[in-house]
Amino acid sequence: MLRLRLRRTTWPRRALILTDTPRPDCRTCDGNGGIEHPYGDPETGEYAGTEWEPCTCWNEDCRWFLLPLLHLPWARRRTGYSDEPPF
Repeated sequence: MLRLRLRRTTWPRRALILTDTPRPDCRTCDGNGGIEHPYGDPETGEYAGTEWEPCTCWNEDCRWFLLPLLHLPWARRRTGYSDEPPF
């Protein structure tokens, strides 16, 4: 049974997609969709990264394209504040 949700994606292009979600009551991954395996550097023993093993309770490649989203450069949010009056 699919558990669908809406998501916005930016790759390969901006779009609205419908995607599957992990089963929330899965005993293997506790609803996270996979299991993380941190590993260390064999020489120093320091943390070197994390490997991700996807769970069988969902398919992360199961998605449907719904609607393309336009890229409007003039609608970009501006950061910072201005001391100029609004008129």
